[in-house]
Amino acid sequence: MSPLRQQLLDAMELRGFSERTRETYLHWAIELARFTHTSPDQLGAADLERFLLYLLRERHLAPATCNQARNALSFLWRVVLDRPDTVADLPSPKVPRRLPEILSRDEVARIIAAEGKLPNRTLLMATYAAGLRVSEACHLRVADIDSERMALRVEQGKGGRDRYSLLPPPLLESLRLYWRICHPRIWLFPQRHADVPIGTGQAQKWFYTARDRAGITKKVGIHALRHAFATHLLEAGVDLRTIQGLMGHASLATTQRYLHLAQPNAAAERLNLLSGLFA
Repeated sequence: MSPLRQQLLDAMELRGFSERTRETYLHWAIELARFTHTSPDQLGAADLERFLLYLLRERHLAPATCNQARNALSFLWRVVLDRPDTVADLPSPKVPRRLPEILSRDEVARIIAAEGKLPNRTLLMATYAAGLRVSEACHLRVADIDSERMALRVEQGKGGRDRYSLLPPPLLESLRLYWRICHPRIWLFPQRHADVPIGTGQAQKWFYTARDRAGITKKVGIHALRHAFATHLLEAGVDLRTIQGLMGHASLATTQRYLHLAQPNAAAERLNLLSGLFA
C-alpha cells in the first residue's frame, strides 16, 4: 500500500467516516491516478478540472456523481496533502433539482404483499415502517428490536449517528413470525451461508422484484420506501422535528424538502378549513 493511500485511509478513520464513504473516497483517488498516470500529490488544479470534465463529457456521469468525485478529491487535497489552495476554486457541476416519485400507501402495501419470501418481505416492511436507509436495514441486529419501548434501534447510521425509529405493532408481529421461522442469531437479515448481513445490492433486487410483481410502473428503488415513510408521516400531521429525528437527518433543511412531496390536499382534507364558507 502506498504511503499516500495509507494517509488517506488514516485521515478518514480518524474522522469517523463510514465504511461506504471511505470506499468511495478511495475509489475516486484511484480513478484520478489511473486517468493521469501520476500520483495525486504531483497534480494541480488544472489536472483536477481536466479529470472532472472527463467524467462529464466522456464517461457521461451524472452531475451528482461528479460532485461526489469532487468532494472526495477536495478532502484528499485539503486534509491529506494540506494544499487547500489547490481545490479552493474547483467548480461544482450543477445538479438539476428533481423531486423523487413518491409511492402512495396503497403502492407500498402492494409491493410488500407481492414479496412472497418471508425474509425479503420483512426487510421491505422494516425499511418502510422505520424509514431506514437500505444500508441501515441490512445491518439491523436482533438486539436492535426494543419491543418494550416499541422502538427500533439504528446503530451508526449516516454520519456515525445512532437513533431510534418507529416499531409499529404490525412490524413487530412480522418480525416475531420471521424470528420463529428463520431464527436469525446476530444479524436480523444475514446472508444465506454466512453470518454476515446481506448486501445492499441484494436488498435492492428484492425491492425491484416485488415492485414489478405488484405492477408498479414508477421508476423507483428501495430508497423510495424511506421517502414514502417521511412523506406519509408529514401528510398525517407529524411535525418536521419529529420526522427529522426518526430519519436521522443532521439538518432540518434536509427534512423540509418533504414539504414539497406531500399531497397538497392532505392537510386541507384533515382540517377542512373552508367548510361552510361557500354556498
